Amino acid sequence: MEDNELLKVRLEKIAALKEAGIDLYPNDILPQNTTSQISEKYGSATSEELAKLSQNFSISGRLIAVRDFGKAAFIKIQDRKGQLQCYIAKNNLSEAAYFIYKKLDIGDIIYVSGKLFRTKTNELTIEAADLRLAAKAIRPLPEKWHGLTDIETRYRQRHLDLIANPKVKDVFQKRSRIIQLIREFMNKHDFLEVETPMMQPKAGGAIARPFKTHHNALDADFYLRIAPELYLKRLVTGGMERVYEINRNFRNEGISTFHNPEFTMMEFY
Repeated sequence: MEDNELLKVRLEKIAALKEAGIDLYPNDILPQNTTSQISEKYGSATSEELAKLSQNFSISGRLIAVRDFGKAAFIKIQDRKGQLQCYIAKNNLSEAAYFIYKKLDIGDIIYVSGKLFRTKTNELTIEAADLRLAAKAIRPLPEKWHGLTDIETRYRQRHLDLIANPKVKDVFQKRSRIIQLIREFMNKHDFLEVETPMMQPKAGGAIARPFKTHHNALDADFYLRIAPELYLKRLVTGGMERVYEINRNFRNEGISTFHNPEFTMMEFY
């Protein structure tokens, strides 16, 4: 189907869910597990060992695959940690939960809870005893096999890039870890992290073209900072030795995959 037709079908499902009193975006979804926690702990467990487990397991994530066989189906859920298969059977779910399942689309965020078992192909699977909708996706995801390859779309619509290319998450995770380690190092060596003004009456601290804005309450022009240097040095002058800042800076210049007008910089004194 064309995108417009897919969108129409999804909107019809949304209307049916609303008419049935289903909350499309509830805020009380509380999964007790992640897919990786389950896989790591029970990935090598046998069918007999799984059958002895008394507790239910619950996960929440994006629906990325469905194999429907009528009154039963296998679905795959992807959360921030990985993927896990779930088994859906009409006889195991309440009428409301099964109604929700029949209105699901690829890209929806759902919650599933149930016991673990292994399929005939030996895949670790949750046998769903409960299913809830956590967030309904209105628009279809990028085409599965070809993915999202256009570089402009990938950088301008990062949310689609993250969905279509899961490895991109590694970049965000590594960046976060790097910043965390820098902070740990600086704090360990008795540096104090501070925040200095983003809007400044004069552009200084580096040679670059600034972004200009206007402060209505003060009726004065300000500049988004191009560097934190001058205000950090004021702190040093005031007796606050060993200070640092990791924050955003703005330079109204060229743009490319290597040079962004808005970027994070660390400076210390």
